[in-house]
Amino acid sequence: MKQLRIGVLFGLFVVAGVLSWGGARLWDSVGTLPSVPLAAPIVLAVIAAVLLATALSLRSRLRAQRERRSEAKGVDPLMAARAVVFGQASALVAALVSGMYGGTGVYLLSSLDVPARRDQVIYAGFAVVTGIAVIAAAFFLERVCKLPDDSDKNHHNGGASRA
Repeated sequence: MKQLRIGVLFGLFVVAGVLSWGGARLWDSVGTLPSVPLAAPIVLAVIAAVLLATALSLRSRLRAQRERRSEAKGVDPLMAARAVVFGQASALVAALVSGMYGGTGVYLLSSLDVPARRDQVIYAGFAVVTGIAVIAAAFFLERVCKLPDDSDKNHHNGGASRA
């Protein structure tokens, strides 16, 4: 399994932002621009919280296993791999969604004098911030689930193996 790359996520964010800015500009010139939902940052915050809770749970279970505590509950490797895949998918979607709301928010900055648009800018800003939180939580989860010998294998095999 390949690691998340910040460059790919940043590229997705920028492309989605530019396309969203252009789309918002076009849509607003033709009719009414759809609003940024209040639920957008809330949903992203919930996803970030789930990823963070999963990472913290796995980290404590793996630490207990390494320290050979008697009450240590094992970590199923397949479950850890699924958690990492969920984190990676969440990070990719968060980069796209954050870029989309970021582009819309940048377009709406020109009309802050309208109270409804000002609220939309605030919602878009919070969506970008919570999207970044999702990405950070996904990187943390990936780091928690990284096998101890991954750095050695990646160095010798040209970065080929991930668990």
